Amino acid sequence: MNAHSNTICDCSLKAIDYGVNSDQAMQTLGDHKLPHFFNYPPYFTLQPVRETREKQIQLWKELILDYCRTQKIFIIGLEEDFPLFSNPAIERSLNHEAREAFLSAIVLDGRAEWMDKSHRQCLILWHRIKDWADLILRFVKENGLEDSVMTIEEIRSGIESRGTDIHGMERTVLVRALKTSGKQRKTCNLQGNFNR
Repeated sequence: MNAHSNTICDCSLKAIDYGVNSDQAMQTLGDHKLPHFFNYPPYFTLQPVRETREKQIQLWKELILDYCRTQKIFIIGLEEDFPLFSNPAIERSLNHEAREAFLSAIVLDGRAEWMDKSHRQCLILWHRIKDWADLILRFVKENGLEDSVMTIEEIRSGIESRGTDIHGMERTVLVRALKTSGKQRKTCNLQGNFNR
């Protein structure tokens, strides 16, 4: 790619951010509204200009975290068919390098962790572990469970947790949050194996 085409792409990326396509109907993925940039082909290719790439990465980080939060997704497989990695409407998909770059940026922010050394699966922390621990503490207090004995499964899928971020929570994240809050000795007594 020559410098001229980089400039064109860079200008185009900036134009979309200023609402050029604001009159178009917003695309959705299930019940999740997608930002306008998701319909713009250059955003599916890592941009060569540093400033533009940083902006692109920031937009993708926000989209991935927001989508995972609203859809309660905790694990993204780099090689799996994750819905955000492609847009059939514009016939574009993120390549492996772009997927890894966007997820690695979330990892650097402390909002995700690679689950393996080969970076094939990423644990998404739309709340940081400490924030999950705080949510659990609030859940315990609001439901009067301070002196209760509960299993991990009861917390994840019990009646009390319905309608909260805790309901359906990835076991790994829940256990780590419980260990964090347990160090503060502020949660209820739990039964179950914390080593899994």
